[in-house]
Amino acid sequence: QVQLAESGGGSVPAWGSLSISCVVSGDTPRPYTMAWCRQPPGKEREGVASIVSGGRVSYADSVKGRFTIAKDNAENTLYLEMNKLRPEDTAIYYCAMRPAIIWYSGPPQEDEFSYWGQGTQVTVSP
Repeated sequence: QVQLAESGGGSVPAWGSLSISCVVSGDTPRPYTMAWCRQPPGKEREGVASIVSGGRVSYADSVKGRFTIAKDNAENTLYLEMNKLRPEDTAIYYCAMRPAIIWYSGPPQEDEFSYWGQGTQVTVSP
């Protein structure tokens, strides 16, 4: 079983920056694909960014150039650095993981992931 635990959410003004992280524990599959997904208030959950165990990344168009996904294998931690935040980035952010590699050309498909964290709230004020 895999456990994912996000942290680092909070409130920032528009154009601000925030980093969130996700610690992975348990029986981590190899290879794997990890992702950050988010659920804005009153909307469906959507994919934001993905990274595979080999390092290839993908992003939704709405965050490309502003968000950076990265992982630290030694610390079993996934990161999402968010810059130039907008009010529309307000959401609960979830990290997710699945066995095997999926190379996305755009946003990850959230229904393809097996393991989920509990989420962390990010609020961007105008």
